[in-house]
Amino acid sequence: MTGRVQGVGYRFFVLRAARGLGLRGYVRNLRNGSVEVAAAGNIAALRELASALEEGPLTAIVEEVSLHWSQPDVTGGAFEVRY
Repeated sequence: MTGRVQGVGYRFFVLRAARGLGLRGYVRNLRNGSVEVAAAGNIAALRELASALEEGPLTAIVEEVSLHWSQPDVTGGAFEVRY
């Protein structure tokens, strides 16, 4: 995600949404000011998360969401914030 997505609670917005949908994976800030999300789970839940990413929290200004669908390479349990 690009836009005003760091320092506005975007990662924790994604964390709540993804956990609520039962997804695995992570969200993290990137050095270039964007946010990366990797998620695995039910396709309907992934589509719902993708829609939520375009909105973000009220304080965010999401300019672009780039989606890349592929076979899951996400391992582990619950969705998490990575630093």
